[in-house]
Amino acid sequence: MDPVTEQWFADRTWQTPDWTVAELVAAKNGRRVSVVLPALDEETTVGAIVSAIVPLTRGPAPLVDELVVVDSGSTDRTVELAAAAGARVVHREDVVPHLDPVPGKGEVLWRSLAATDGDLIVFLDSDLVDFDPGFVPALLGPLLTEHGVGLVKGFYRRPLRLETTENDTGGGRVTELLARPLLAALRPLLSGIVQPLGGEYAATRELLESVPFAAGYGVEIGLLIDAHDRLGPAGLAQVNLGVRKHRNRSLLQLGVMARQILGAVLRRCDVPDSGHGLTQFLQIDGEWLPSVHRVEVEERPPMREVREMSRT
Repeated sequence: MDPVTEQWFADRTWQTPDWTVAELVAAKNGRRVSVVLPALDEETTVGAIVSAIVPLTRGPAPLVDELVVVDSGSTDRTVELAAAAGARVVHREDVVPHLDPVPGKGEVLWRSLAATDGDLIVFLDSDLVDFDPGFVPALLGPLLTEHGVGLVKGFYRRPLRLETTENDTGGGRVTELLARPLLAALRPLLSGIVQPLGGEYAATRELLESVPFAAGYGVEIGLLIDAHDRLGPAGLAQVNLGVRKHRNRSLLQLGVMARQILGAVLRRCDVPDSGHGLTQFLQIDGEWLPSVHRVEVEERPPMREVREMSRT
C-alpha cells in the first residue's frame, strides 16, 4: 500500500471493535437504525439470523429500531420463517411498485431503502451460518461515534465449505482473483479494504440514497467506489467481525458473479462494457458444450431521484 492508504488503514480500521450496545444506544442521539436482510430461498438460515438480532430491537431504548427481511421471490419457507422469528417481511414487488423488478441482490437492497426509515442502515446477508449478532453493533460503531463516516465495511476470516468438509480459509475467491486486482489497477486508494465484496456493511441513508445501485452482485463494489468518490477516504471505515460462514458457490456460479462485478467497476471507471453475457463450457458425455448466461449489468438510479420524480 502507498503511504496514504497505509495511514487510512491505521486510522479507519478497527481490528478489535469493543463498543458496547449501551454506549452505541447513548450515541444514537435520536437517529434510527434499520437492519435489512435480502433473501431468496434462505429457509435454512434466515430464521436463526433474525432470532439473534431480535434482542437488539427490544427495550425502552433499542439499538435496532426496525428489522426487515426483503424477499426476492422465495419459493421455500423463507418468508414464513423470517416472520415467525420476528422480522417484518417485505416483498420486492410491493416496494417502488411502479417499476418492474429486475433480478439481482442489488435490486433488493435498492428497494429496501423505500421500505425502511432508518437514518443508518445495516445490510446483512441471509445465508450466514452460526451468525454472531455482534456484527450489528460492530458495524454501527464508526457511524455512531466517528465524525464524517458514511460507509462501514465488515471484514472477517472466510472458511471455504466444500460439501462435507471445511477449510479454515479459502473463501472469498472472487475477491482475491478479481476484485482486489481490479481495485489495485483502477482504484488503488481502495486497496486497504479487506473485504470489498463483503455483504455485511452499514451506511448512512444520506449516502445510500445519493448513489446508484448495481442491480446484481456488483452492488457492493459499486457502493464502495461511489462512497469513496463522494466522501473521500475519511468517509470509509472497516471493522473486524471475526469469522463469517455462508454457503459457498461453485466456480461456474462465481464466474457469473464476477462478470456482474466487472461490469459495475467498468461503469464507474468510464470504460465501455459490451453488455454481452458470459459463455462458460460444460463437459457433457465427453463433449465440451457452451453455456451462455445472460448477465445483469443494469443500474438503478439514486433513490433520492426516484422519490423526487414521484412527487412531480
